[in-house]
Amino acid sequence: MPLPRLIPCLDVAGGRVVKGVRFQDLRDMGDPVELGAAYSDAGADELVYLDVKATLEGRQALLALVARVAERLAIPFTVGGGVRSVADGAALLRAGADKISVNTAALERPPLISELANLLGSQAVVVAIDVSEGKAMSRAGTKPTGRRAVDWAVEAEQRGAGEILLTSMAADGMRAGYDLELTAAVAAAVSLPVIASGGAGSARHVADALGVAQAALLASILHERPDRLASLRQELCGLGVPLRDAA
Repeated sequence: MPLPRLIPCLDVAGGRVVKGVRFQDLRDMGDPVELGAAYSDAGADELVYLDVKATLEGRQALLALVARVAERLAIPFTVGGGVRSVADGAALLRAGADKISVNTAALERPPLISELANLLGSQAVVVAIDVSEGKAMSRAGTKPTGRRAVDWAVEAEQRGAGEILLTSMAADGMRAGYDLELTAAVAAAVSLPVIASGGAGSARHVADALGVAQAALLASILHERPDRLASLRQELCGLGVPLRDAA
């Protein structure tokens, strides 16, 4: 069985890393390439870059940033935000990304998942699901869809997704722990790896999430202190969480 993964997430707006609470009140946290390099050096397994304004502004994710990241980092990274077509996804992979994340466009046109998987391979397709009160939200968490998150995760798998990135909007940025009930429900419904997102405030929170999911997304817990990742890994090992040896 693959070892659990620790995946720092860098939300990007205006070319800078930002972080908010429950998708609101975004604060500048630094340069995305430099932060990504710091996380890589500290033992991150992968990274996720999400262009949080691309969908709302109706534009593609930043290809220039992807190229800069690819030049600097050796670990895999996923890019999302503004992916609306197979051409968008292919362009991101050509620029250097290892995987693409799709959310709103897939909710609006589910066959897009199959199209991406057929061209790029399922291993490169991550379906991001932002959840409020058990339902999937679109357009950066601003538009209800009425779809149950669990049902949408099952459909995403059937259409060829390779992973599910599951974010609890209520827990996002609160540092009070992941939504374990939601995460466990989705993980039990699919055979895909599930990345738990939203709520990490301590090593115990991360360990609990990795008890029901295959990976944990990390944001607020790291952004003010990127070097925290190294000590977090040590704390997790002390809690009995098996992790790969950091490079």
